[in-house]
Amino acid sequence: MENCIFCAIIKGDIPTEKLYEDDDVVAFEDINAQAPEHFLVIPKKHIATPNDAEDDALLGKLSLIAAKIAKERGFSENGYRLVMNCNKDGCQSVYHIHLHCLGGRQMTWPPG
Repeated sequence: MENCIFCAIIKGDIPTEKLYEDDDVVAFEDINAQAPEHFLVIPKKHIATPNDAEDDALLGKLSLIAAKIAKERGFSENGYRLVMNCNKDGCQSVYHIHLHCLGGRQMTWPPG
């Protein structure tokens, strides 16, 4: 997808230290971290919003990879939050679906 920052990261045009990568997904630190631990898991296939997603296995894989990384980084037992924003009112800022994993501190509710 033209002008998509996440597609550029996937292609290697924008360097990032990858936490995980396979044929379907890539994970990396969020550059605007909102918690001590904050990373993104994204599909390599460009899907603009959760409303456009049709591959339930791929969506499930995003969550499984986030859980795996949280465990490897040592904060899964204390807990974490998974968030996927959708469109303007959901505060989606990059129109390439991405799952936020936030941890390393007590989360509050409601999330605002």
